[in-house]
Amino acid sequence: MCYGLAMGKPTNFIPQPARTRKAPGATGAVDFLRAHDRMSAILPAITRLAALQRDCAALFPMLFENCTVLHLENGQLTLAAPNAALASRLKQQLPKLQDALLQRGWQVNAIRIKVQVARPPEERPPTRAKSLSKQALASFSALESSLEDTPRNAALRAAIAAMTRRRTGGNSR
Repeated sequence: MCYGLAMGKPTNFIPQPARTRKAPGATGAVDFLRAHDRMSAILPAITRLAALQRDCAALFPMLFENCTVLHLENGQLTLAAPNAALASRLKQQLPKLQDALLQRGWQVNAIRIKVQVARPPEERPPTRAKSLSKQALASFSALESSLEDTPRNAALRAAIAAMTRRRTGGNSR
């Protein structure tokens, strides 16, 4: 290896440009995939499916607002629809979609639709602190003071004290 005289660097040394901090997102995911040998093997497939998704969305924007491309293998395209009604509407458009994709260079011989119902996460009502009567708060304070001051009771005593402080607005003790 040849080294430059002045700086002790190889003569073919090309400094990397300073990396600017990017917002996390798709670019960060792509950088992550490129940086790992095993993960970089799936990057071409992901890029191909993303391009196919864009083409489908360009052809039928209203349908592909909610439908997604799952995979394309051996000329069989598999699409996901969130419900049966949308799958039925998509099924009516399959001949047009297949012809349009063939014109765009995609080798699509058959199209299959999977209905994948996505259930929204269960929404829990916001929890409110239950109100306690003055007598209940006094009983909890009495319980806290009656517990032995041992390491074994320390956590319980601290929890009772914190609860009574929250319920009384910090005026406990």
